Amino acid sequence: MNSGGVRESGGGGVEGGGAPPPLPPRGRLLGFDPGTVRVGLAVSDPDRLVASPLDTYAVRGPAADAAHFVKLVAAERVVGLVVGLPLHTGGEEGVKAREARAFGAWLTGTTGLPVVFWDERCTTAAAEDFLRAAKLNPKQRKERRDRVAAQLILQGYLDAGCPPEGTVVPPPADRGA
Repeated sequence: MNSGGVRESGGGGVEGGGAPPPLPPRGRLLGFDPGTVRVGLAVSDPDRLVASPLDTYAVRGPAADAAHFVKLVAAERVVGLVVGLPLHTGGEEGVKAREARAFGAWLTGTTGLPVVFWDERCTTAAAEDFLRAAKLNPKQRKERRDRVAAQLILQGYLDAGCPPEGTVVPPPADRGA
């Protein structure tokens, strides 16, 4: 998850404590592969058919991060955000998933845009495989890995039909029934 205090900068949700607004049915989405040092970014087309890698952002701290994401959302005319949710292989949430949810709440509070979470299991490994197959050297792969992982997260969400609830993780009691 983000370091530099993005998690600590407050904002457990939308100002006033209300629920975040739902994603609009049309418009560009910004995908996030959050990390402690870098955040991979991808963007969709307005019709939500294709996700494209956009950038890899180096975490700088709450104020700089907020300014960057607000500016990016405006420049790309984004209407909603999709944040990768790192689930365990069995589908349960752990510390990293809670950090991703805190990051999403911070993003909503910072940008005013709705956030959904999408299962990101294996996306970094898949991104690495794609980049290795493209015959990129280790330095080139490192520079691109996070944004390609964000692209895979966002494309997975688009391919699933953009479910408004995102990835639903059943409570532990409901598993195996």
